[in-house]
Amino acid sequence: MIIAAIDIGSNAARLLLNEVKETQGKKPEFIKLNLLRIPLRLGMDVFTKGEIGPEREQMTYDAMRIFSDLMRMYKVDHYRACATSAMRDARNGQHIISRVKQETDISIEIITGDEEATLIYENHVAEGLDNSFGYLYIDVGGGSTELTFYENGKMKYEHSFNIGTIRLLNGLVTDEMWKQMRDEIKEKIVSKKNVVAIGSGGNINKVFSISKTKDGKPISTAFLKKFLKETSQLSLEERIARYNIREDRADVMVHALRIFTNVLTWADISRIYVPKISVADGLVHNIYDSLKRKS
Repeated sequence: MIIAAIDIGSNAARLLLNEVKETQGKKPEFIKLNLLRIPLRLGMDVFTKGEIGPEREQMTYDAMRIFSDLMRMYKVDHYRACATSAMRDARNGQHIISRVKQETDISIEIITGDEEATLIYENHVAEGLDNSFGYLYIDVGGGSTELTFYENGKMKYEHSFNIGTIRLLNGLVTDEMWKQMRDEIKEKIVSKKNVVAIGSGGNINKVFSISKTKDGKPISTAFLKKFLKETSQLSLEERIARYNIREDRADVMVHALRIFTNVLTWADISRIYVPKISVADGLVHNIYDSLKRKS
């Protein structure tokens, strides 16, 4: 079975193609066939002007045509396409979604921040971890940050904050918004157990790679704070050269680090696991689980 997931975020659009192999008596195996990322940066328009401008609108149509062609080439059996913070806020979001459907036959759903957080959990990462801990999922995107807190296998708290890397890049996050996040965390992320974090999003995945941390091992909050200080002192060009990253990653990475370090500090968490999961991965699992429930 071939499953495709399309995640249209505030910074980039991603198409993930997975083959799911089922063997009797074993858990299904999810094999990544392809991942294509296109930096549409819809949030650069939406968060400053309230709508997606003509250039990025055309880029969106072009990207969806490419995604549609790839899904046809891979003979995709099932797919789901979701748009998050930027498309939620765009005045012309529904117009673009209608035209995408018309031109490419891709149906795009706009999902809420809470649904976005739930999709991250669909990866079932915590199921393989020690139940003697509490787990805070932190998903940092261009337009929003989703926090989901689990303890004893149950969700205790879920919230989406309009604090994201593109909003920070454009100076659109106020002190009051930071205060609301801090107060919520201090009130809601409370446990008698030690709490560890699970981070997701392109920025923390890139930081994990740069840190040369072994797969399955956590990054310390102290390392992230030190790395934030180090990267903050570099120019955009210096970040691109030193870490061998694209410009559309280099200009938002510092802002992502600021969000992660603030959340970890306010929640009094000393380490974060980075299993390299995403909304797209969660969508694939969500599609598969939905099909199994219906069968």
